[in-house]
Amino acid sequence: MELDKSHISVLLSEAVDGLDVKADGCYIDCTFGRGGHSTVILSRLSEQGRLFAIDRDPTAIAAAKKFADDARFHIDHQGFAHLQSIADKHNISGKVDGILLDLGVSSPQLDEAERGFSFMKDGPLDMRMDTSRGQTAAEWLAQADVEDISWVLKTFGEEKHAWRIANAIVDTREETPLLRTSQLAELIKKTAPQREIKKHPATRSFQAIRMYINSELEQIEKALAASLDVLAEQGRLVVISFHSLEDRLVKQFMKKHSQAKKVPRGLPISDEELNKGKKLQLIGKKQKPSKAEVEENVRSRSSVLRVAQRLPRPVE
Repeated sequence: MELDKSHISVLLSEAVDGLDVKADGCYIDCTFGRGGHSTVILSRLSEQGRLFAIDRDPTAIAAAKKFADDARFHIDHQGFAHLQSIADKHNISGKVDGILLDLGVSSPQLDEAERGFSFMKDGPLDMRMDTSRGQTAAEWLAQADVEDISWVLKTFGEEKHAWRIANAIVDTREETPLLRTSQLAELIKKTAPQREIKKHPATRSFQAIRMYINSELEQIEKALAASLDVLAEQGRLVVISFHSLEDRLVKQFMKKHSQAKKVPRGLPISDEELNKGKKLQLIGKKQKPSKAEVEENVRSRSSVLRVAQRLPRPVE
């Protein structure tokens, strides 16, 4: 099986190595994309191994047809927030040896103007991961009030000029509907002072609107919570994040579930009792892409990989 050259999977070998793939194991690739990680996982599985993939992008589901004849592979058209229900449907909850979450937007999504993710190419202001359902960015911007738009830009984009941009959006739409990415990008460029030479002034706003439209942080929170029940004992959770909001969620989740209970000093509690609440063990330190990878794929530069392992469940 060949990798899809149109999309370069970030931290490919590091992520699959982090899963510690067993030949006859059961794995879930929560973000199939164009199948880069799935291809390598399948190459390490025997005929008894199983790989379940998830993606809410219809074009990713179409790309998965290349594995249609592989009995070890199955894909569900859903967001990874549905991880628990998908595992239940396939009767694999508590039996999964590894879960991979690659939280980035795929290169085909960014490069295809019709998807509306990029301010670099003119296209419809869509931004939906799943184009078969939900509200587009244009539809939301047409009816959201100044407070809501400002809150989204500040919360998900950490945009300093959120209020100014939000007011400009509301004022502009009264005269002309915002329907194209180029319209929004130009509006933000005129509205927000350009102090970061390396970044386009619309970068943070586009990120924020995309994250809101797709409920990205909520999706991550639900998938992380479900992983604790879906993973088998010693199963690995591997997550690749691309910006601070995502990585903060992942870091805090792994830290919370890898620490012992907090109890007052001096209480006569055994180590066994103290460690009962621990559900995860951190594996290694966070990993960043190599200099060579960043040179080959500049979109990998902000990525961070973290790995944790499911600890044995306490015997009732």
